Amino acid sequence: MTKKQRSEAGAKRRRDRHHHHRRQLRDERCVSCTTFNILAPIYKRMDNENCRESQYRAYWFSRNEKIIDRLLADHSSIICLQEVWLGNDELVDMYQKRLGDANYMLFKLARTNNRGDGLLTAVHSNYFNVLDYRELLFNDIGDRVAQLLHVESAMPFLQNRSTSCVHQQSLIVNTHLLFPHDHSLSIVRLRQVYKILQYIEAYQEEHKLGPMPIILCGDWNGSKRGQVYKFLRSQGFVSSYDTAHQYSDSEEDAHKWVSHRNHRGNICGVDFIWLLNPDKCRKPLKTSWNEAVFGIIKYLLQVAFLSAENAFALLKADSLYDHITYSSFYQALCQLGMVHPDRLNSEEVEKLWSEADRDGDGVIDYKEFQEWSHPTKFEE
Repeated sequence: MTKKQRSEAGAKRRRDRHHHHRRQLRDERCVSCTTFNILAPIYKRMDNENCRESQYRAYWFSRNEKIIDRLLADHSSIICLQEVWLGNDELVDMYQKRLGDANYMLFKLARTNNRGDGLLTAVHSNYFNVLDYRELLFNDIGDRVAQLLHVESAMPFLQNRSTSCVHQQSLIVNTHLLFPHDHSLSIVRLRQVYKILQYIEAYQEEHKLGPMPIILCGDWNGSKRGQVYKFLRSQGFVSSYDTAHQYSDSEEDAHKWVSHRNHRGNICGVDFIWLLNPDKCRKPLKTSWNEAVFGIIKYLLQVAFLSAENAFALLKADSLYDHITYSSFYQALCQLGMVHPDRLNSEEVEKLWSEADRDGDGVIDYKEFQEWSHPTKFEE
């Protein structure tokens, strides 16, 4: 090899190293996220309805090994898992060892009341530094929980319209909402999401944090037609799946979502990765909450096959006058299964009443009733 050839070869190697370094930087600045309900073996039914996968080590061990293989192959920056069998040390050690060896930082949170399963969030150290970790226990009928991670990008980003680089901070939430075994439980799921957003607001105020990206991951146990979806959209969140495929909130796209099979083999529209742009304008949280609760009330009235006139009659109960009183409104919500410590308390019902009583005269006439009960398609 001549001196010129050696010089050219050396220059090529330097260019290759430079391009590899730039690709590596670009890859480490591009964040990816995976959410996955892995179906805990204690819930997964075998062919015999009375048998669970947890009774057969070979089955659950092999299945979870394959899950980890796939997670490692995808190499996501963030992994949010639900229904991890945290009550089994061998399975937990498997995830800790293999994901830990791949430079993931792991955070586990079991459901309350020793349910046996829980959440696992793994963050890759090449992409993020974890600044804080919090646990949110709903302490409700479903023993559900949520994890909050405050992270900072490991690699600096160039700010828009600026020559300075910053380490972008973000908030990541992993959760698994209650499965709505009946229509009245939809309010419980909505409350769980409301608590998450309240907690995020309080956390940002506590640490004097400015607007930042927020990622909500998990098994949401509801479709795009449900009130949880509408509630989060009203707060400025977008579904990453909708964004990637340019789907809208229209009825035409309402059936397009990512899902998995539950323990009975049924498919539900449940899996979401929600993103909030820090510059996105948002409604006041309480406004979105009230709108979503009224949406559920309307839906429950429709499930009961009540016409507008009959729904109004139900709400005004035994009132001698042609209007709804607070007492009859409260009683009707009790009949609909809405008033309960895990659903709505008396103070919240009073706030809903104030919202519905537009003119503040202490009663709701038929015109006011129509303003918040106009026909709309809902599905939970």
